[in-house]
Amino acid sequence: MTFVTDPLSGHAEASETAVAPDVDDVDVVIVGAGFSGLGVAALLDKAGIRSFRILEAADDLGGTWRDNTYPGCGCDIPSPLYSYSFDQKSDWSRLFAGQPEILDYLRDVARRRGLIDHIRFGQRVSHARWTEADSRWEVTSSHGDRYRARFLISAVGPLHHPAYPDVPGIDTFDGPVFHSADWRHDVDLTGKRVAVVGTGASAIQFVPAIVDQVSALTVFQRTPPWIVPKADRPFDSRHRRLARWVPPYRWWVRERLFWIHENRAAGFVSDPGAMAQTGALARTLIERQVSDPRLRATVTPNYAIGCKRLLISSDWYPALSRPHVDVRPGGVAEARPGAVVGDDGVEVEADVVVYGTGFDAQNTIRMDITGRDGLTLAEAWAEGNQAYLGTSVAGFPNMFLMIGPNTGLGHNSQIFMIEAQARYVVDILRRLRRRGADSVEVRPEVQRDFNDWLAGRMVDTVWQSGGCRSWYQDPRSGRNTVLWPDTTIAFWRLTRRARLSDYHLRSR
Repeated sequence: MTFVTDPLSGHAEASETAVAPDVDDVDVVIVGAGFSGLGVAALLDKAGIRSFRILEAADDLGGTWRDNTYPGCGCDIPSPLYSYSFDQKSDWSRLFAGQPEILDYLRDVARRRGLIDHIRFGQRVSHARWTEADSRWEVTSSHGDRYRARFLISAVGPLHHPAYPDVPGIDTFDGPVFHSADWRHDVDLTGKRVAVVGTGASAIQFVPAIVDQVSALTVFQRTPPWIVPKADRPFDSRHRRLARWVPPYRWWVRERLFWIHENRAAGFVSDPGAMAQTGALARTLIERQVSDPRLRATVTPNYAIGCKRLLISSDWYPALSRPHVDVRPGGVAEARPGAVVGDDGVEVEADVVVYGTGFDAQNTIRMDITGRDGLTLAEAWAEGNQAYLGTSVAGFPNMFLMIGPNTGLGHNSQIFMIEAQARYVVDILRRLRRRGADSVEVRPEVQRDFNDWLAGRMVDTVWQSGGCRSWYQDPRSGRNTVLWPDTTIAFWRLTRRARLSDYHLRSR
């Protein structure tokens, strides 16, 4: 018999058999090396919990900012706010950073904080199983590599799996077909006739970026988005100098941007009238940038502003107004060799098809997870995704989710929510260590009451009552399982300190 000291509990445990040499045994396994995975890893390290492994399916870190490399890709939250509060960057090149700069920021954070050594690349997790006998998670990759951990943290992110529309005959199309999240940089669009399917957050960035390159561009639009101007600008040397050498200035910029965005929450959640000014701004943008009456009618939404994701762009409407661009209401009914056919039956000749159809935000965790008593996460979520504070799921001890159900935002920086969740998880782990407990699991009644509150809170939000259908809603139930129906400050208050009475704590 051997005795192993548990780094989290601080006491020695008896073990009848040694861990197999081909099993990587750590305290915490984190799945995903994007913003949320690196964020929780950084705070674990800061708390002195350094026995953790980050399993990343790809060969590089960065998550959605690694995968999305389409022309014009960038963030719609200001750079000083779309970054970790504990690792602020003083030399952002502009107010709204592009994809390459954000990815470089994440790489730099991981390198300086020593997180690279904790990452195992090329490790796509196929399944994870809770073993009650020793209160451990057994995690296996698609390559057969095995890991054991006291805690499992899923940080796979909601914008990870591209959503592809079902287009009959697409296999017969004799040109390149790809999604914006899998951009084909080997395809030269110069002089090509391009058909774009979708008008979401990605399309409004890549369409203006390629419009001058192509010979003809047809945009198939099911539902027009509401758009407000993008007040982007480069940061001058004075700003960068102050941000680097005067930390209070850097914090002041971040805090100012935070409250500008936070004050918009009421318009989405509780006071539709608070959206009046934003709605007027969006309508004015259409009036100023779209002179053609037919196009203006086509791009004007017929649902409440904020119901679908509110987008920012100052070059979308000018791109659609170009003489070689045609916006066709509706989707694509079928594809043929050298052409696509719209819902109206009109055939449009095309050399390339690009999907700007977003992501599957309802099926984000695509690994087999088995918790207590053989319960799988797929079974637990058979009627819709739900968790407690978007972080814990009943029946799955010692498992935590980053950006889990109902933690997404429509008005502010997702990084704020990520940090709140990460600190909440670290708080639980540190307090378990002090209590000498082996496992923690949210009480089913606590999770149920929380989700009942969510459902009631969601009824009057613009996302549910604004007259639209969106990717926020689970198609099985119509329930919004993605967004947080309150201010980020309210979420921070709920997660500032874990209430252990909400959980079952067990010791062997």
